[in-house]
Amino acid sequence: MHDHPTRRGFLGLTAGAALLAGCGTATPSSGGSGGRLRAAFAGGGATEVLDPHLANLFNEAARAKALYDKLADLGPDVSPQPRLAEKWEPDADFTVWRITLRQARFHDGRPVRAQDVLASYARIADPRRTFRARSSLALIDLPNSRAVDDRTVEFRLRRPFAELPNVLAAFGTSIVPEGATDFSKPVGSGPFSFVSWQPGRSVLLKRNPDYWEGAPYIEELEFLIANEESARVNALLGGQVEYAHDLTPATARQHEGRVTIVRAPNSAMQAFAMKVDRAPFDDRDLREALFLLTDRQRLVDTVMPGAGQIGNDLFGKGYLHYASEIPQRTHDVDRAKALIRKAGAEGLTIELTTSTAAAGFVEAATVFAEQLRAAGLKAEIRTGSKDTYWADILTRGSIASFRSGAMPIETHIAQRLLSTSTTNTTKWARPEFDALYETAVSARAAADRESAYLQLQRMLHAEGGLLVWGFADWIVATSPKLSGVRAAPANTLDWARFDKVKLA
Repeated sequence: MHDHPTRRGFLGLTAGAALLAGCGTATPSSGGSGGRLRAAFAGGGATEVLDPHLANLFNEAARAKALYDKLADLGPDVSPQPRLAEKWEPDADFTVWRITLRQARFHDGRPVRAQDVLASYARIADPRRTFRARSSLALIDLPNSRAVDDRTVEFRLRRPFAELPNVLAAFGTSIVPEGATDFSKPVGSGPFSFVSWQPGRSVLLKRNPDYWEGAPYIEELEFLIANEESARVNALLGGQVEYAHDLTPATARQHEGRVTIVRAPNSAMQAFAMKVDRAPFDDRDLREALFLLTDRQRLVDTVMPGAGQIGNDLFGKGYLHYASEIPQRTHDVDRAKALIRKAGAEGLTIELTTSTAAAGFVEAATVFAEQLRAAGLKAEIRTGSKDTYWADILTRGSIASFRSGAMPIETHIAQRLLSTSTTNTTKWARPEFDALYETAVSARAAADRESAYLQLQRMLHAEGGLLVWGFADWIVATSPKLSGVRAAPANTLDWARFDKVKLA
């Protein structure tokens, strides 16, 4: 979870009551094209930043999207789409990539140049800093990369890598002017430019009339802070904002009809992570038993009713490279019991770790514990600290509640499933899997790469430790006056995108 903000990180940093600062005096929207759009997000108080390379929370990510551009971003199927990069061209073995930049300008009128790209990436990759995207850029040999001319960058890689566009789209890789160090009045190349900032309260931006993709329809964009979901919804109902970010399914059902509900399917993976390097889940038969005894539909109906879909023990449903041809696992308690007997695990006590670190975790763990007991296992729920949960489950316990936001399937594998992955919660480590991943990201023929991704997912489906039971919709609510808000997974191009919306 290092390259993408998670709801856990978002809520964990913003717990506690908060007021929607500034709503009482915000300028109301005007009719037609123009006006001020007011968007309510949870915030991080004094810890918030406008430096896009330090962004961590969802409101920071949304503001960075408005102020800056990346070379690429993720489309609806989480495939990389060109942004500041007009095109990219690799050499035959994917070790040298040539990036052609669009004709774009920063808000102060300077053109976006290849030197700005190299300087931005060098800043992110600085080993003395702790920028989130540093690990994503590690495969680029920046000292030996170069600006061919003002609009052409040549990246040399440390190894063959056919998925470089995923890196260009990685969270936290915004392009800033060469030499930028002060972000109190940030200058980017995005669709909106900076006006003012009250830390922990609001950020006001205005339309960039010279934006390379066309000027936004709205005149002003204001980000307002409301940490509690109820405060965001009440501000929307009261006409104080036109956009409320991050609603639960229950809240969406309660207010549907009074506000516009926008749902983005398959946005957040819901799972239980079994550690395959230790008892009891070093036994493949026991892992398969848990896959089969899981009533996925009941979990979806209980935890996210009307706002989710069942999973098939694989990440990235509907995303580029997803192995949709693998048959959906079905609920089979009898087969699960047989496998439990085969594993010698009848009556085994399973300690399931969960937390309030993410919405729905405790509810899902409670339902899953009942399903374990129905198959003859004993289940005990241990509730971990929401503040240290994600670090704790990396090393401790045997099975834990788990979730993830959107990212390319290649990134998910690289971060979580290789022997060298730093966030490998399931402790899955297979040399043959690692070798197959290298084939997937370096094979010259697209068909060979696709075949490798399918094989990787077949291995995980058969033997892995990630029990993916569902995918949650990402839910936002808007005023009926606001149009053009797209249903997109969080962290993708069209999520929290305000340059294409209109106020009536």
